[in-house]
Amino acid sequence: MIKIFKTFGGYVEIPKIEKGCWINVTAPNTSEIQRLKDDFRLPDDVIRDILDADERPRVEFDDDWTLIIMRIPVENQNNGVPFYTIPLGIFIRNGFTLTISLQNNEILPSEQPSPFRDQYQQITDNYNFILRLFVRSGSMYLRYLKHINQQTTAIEQDLEKSIKNRELNKLLKMEKCLVYFITSIKANEIVLAKLRNAKKITTEINEDLLEDAIIENKQALEMAQIYSDIQSGMMDAFASVISNNLNVVMKQLTIVSILLMIPTLIASFFGMNVPNLFENSPGAFWLIVLASMSLSFMGVVFLRKRHWF
Repeated sequence: MIKIFKTFGGYVEIPKIEKGCWINVTAPNTSEIQRLKDDFRLPDDVIRDILDADERPRVEFDDDWTLIIMRIPVENQNNGVPFYTIPLGIFIRNGFTLTISLQNNEILPSEQPSPFRDQYQQITDNYNFILRLFVRSGSMYLRYLKHINQQTTAIEQDLEKSIKNRELNKLLKMEKCLVYFITSIKANEIVLAKLRNAKKITTEINEDLLEDAIIENKQALEMAQIYSDIQSGMMDAFASVISNNLNVVMKQLTIVSILLMIPTLIASFFGMNVPNLFENSPGAFWLIVLASMSLSFMGVVFLRKRHWF
C-alpha cells in the first residue's frame, strides 16, 4: 500500500507527489514494487534490502539519495513470539522522503488523530523527521519491554505451581523477544552515531532531538539487558524448582509403592504351598488381611513421624 502525505496542520493524504511530501509504503505487492522503481527511482537492491526481514540497520549515502535502515519493534500475538523487530527503510531524495516497512506499525505518524501526532507536525527537515522516528522507536521499545515484564511476572506466578514445560516455553518466548530487542537497539545505536558524525548531511540537525533519540535508545537497551539478565536467572531457578517438584512426587510414589508391597509380601508368604499353621483355620483369610492392614498403617505412622510422607 502506497500513501502520499504533505504537512498541513498534521499529515494530509494527497493524490500525487509534491515537493517536501512524505510517501509511506507498507507491505508492497509486486505492482507497487515496480512503481517504486519506475516512479520514485528506487534502486532494486535498496528495495530488496528493506523488504528483507533480517536486514541490519545501516546508513548509505549516494550522490542524489540517502538510505537509512533502522529496526523497529512490532507486536503480533499470532507469530509465536509476541514481540519482535522488523526493518524500517527511510529513503531520502530531493523533493520527498519515502518510508518502507513490511507491515503496519505504531512508529510512523498517521493522518489519523493520535496522542503522538503533535510531535510530527513541527517537522521541516528530513533528518529531523528521521530523528523523531528514532525517538518514537525508543519509546515503543520501552513500552513493549514493560508488557514483556508484566507477562513474565504472570508466567512466574503460574510456574510456581507447575511441574510442566508449558510455562518454561512461554518464558523462552519472552527471552527471544528480549534478544531481538537488544540486538536491534544496539544496531540502531550505531546508526544514530553515524548520523551524528556524518559529513554528508548538509542540513542542520536538531541537537536536542538527536540527544533525545540517543537517550531513549540507551534507556531501552539498558532496560532490555536488565530484564534479560533477570529472566535468565529466573529460568535457571525455576528449572531447579520444577526438578525439585518432580523429585518430591517421585519420592511420594516410591513410599506408596513400599507401603503397597507389605500386603503383597504377606499374601505371597501365606499363599505358598507349604504348611503355615493356618491351612485349616476358617478365619485365616481375615486374620491375614487384618495383619497386612495393621502393618501398612504402622508403616504410614512411622514415615509421617519422620516427615517422609
